Amino acid sequence: MKIAVLTHNPNAYSQRRFTEACQTRGHEISFIRISYCYMNISASNPAVHYRSNETFEDLDAIIPHIKPTHTFYGTAVLRQFEMMGVYTLNTALSITWSRDKLRALQLLTRKQLPLPITGFADSPEESEKLIDLVGGAPLIVRLLEGTEGRGIIFAETHQAAISVINAFKQLKTNILVQEFIQEANGTDIRCVVVGNKVVAAVQRQTVEAGFHSTHHPRMSTVSVKITRKERKMAIQAAKAMKLNLATVDLIRSNRGPLVLDIDCSPSIEMLEKITDCDIVSRIIDFIEENAKK
Repeated sequence: MKIAVLTHNPNAYSQRRFTEACQTRGHEISFIRISYCYMNISASNPAVHYRSNETFEDLDAIIPHIKPTHTFYGTAVLRQFEMMGVYTLNTALSITWSRDKLRALQLLTRKQLPLPITGFADSPEESEKLIDLVGGAPLIVRLLEGTEGRGIIFAETHQAAISVINAFKQLKTNILVQEFIQEANGTDIRCVVVGNKVVAAVQRQTVEAGFHSTHHPRMSTVSVKITRKERKMAIQAAKAMKLNLATVDLIRSNRGPLVLDIDCSPSIEMLEKITDCDIVSRIIDFIEENAKK
């Protein structure tokens, strides 16, 4: 098979790992930079061209790894490959759904998956009602476009929550207001889902004060065993978003595990090194089983 990783900036680790896994199985692997692509959008001859005038008509499968800042163009290129009949590990639609945090939560709710109490409103006049909706301060304010811990703010007091919410509203920035799970003590569980299996899981513990911020929080991460219920919930969350590769973040509360977030472009290097799990081979195995169907 001819497999390509569609990415913005392939790093040495992902190149090495995907190259090793594919060569072991006799597959060809290439790395396509999203920004180097341009497209012929036509019904008769849809094509993706590369900066070197190369085309990709003979690819069997695409592994998309698209940064949030490149979602629009990255998913446009991915849709073009889909039009050409190339199998994509995650579809452009599923990536778009997962990047819209509000829509993702609505889709998860539709599948009856338990979430932290979450509020959303447009006007600053509703700030007090949003705070009451989630049980008051302390609470979490999340940017809709935030990912990997960025754009998450911890508001410890009622006045801090009012100030943060109103500041974002005045900037016309869409946010979610979410209950703070006190009993979790700053920990969550990240599950790696490939197809219908959780192949690895880690527990993340925040190790700095003011743990939620607009910057990437500093986390202590260790491998962890999850319960059967947590495993089932992670798989259901990925299926709800129609993602074949995802990380699903769970938090343990007094009312059971809750789904916090879902990401379509996990950091494989960190997860493999901590769990000692060959995640890349699991991905290639899944593509072998499903790309030809």
